[in-house]
Amino acid sequence: MEIHGPLPPDGRTSLRNAAMALEASFLTEMLRSAGLGKSRDTFGGGVGEDQFASMLAREHAQALTEAGGIGLAESIFQALVRHTDD
Repeated sequence: MEIHGPLPPDGRTSLRNAAMALEASFLTEMLRSAGLGKSRDTFGGGVGEDQFASMLAREHAQALTEAGGIGLAESIFQALVRHTDD
């Protein structure tokens, strides 16, 4: 489906939310690669600790994104707006 003309405000909100979700996913993977959330066997290790560590990395990434992130969400949002305005 192609959209022509200016986006309505709710369309912009949807695009911004999608861009922020993508940046948060990207940051989650970057934080995991950097070792955040890696099980250190602090509490005995195991599956439960691994799952909690994964959720911790995701929450850190979400907080980073909501605080302005690395600018990826804004770049994606602007590109999407330009594409829909064409």
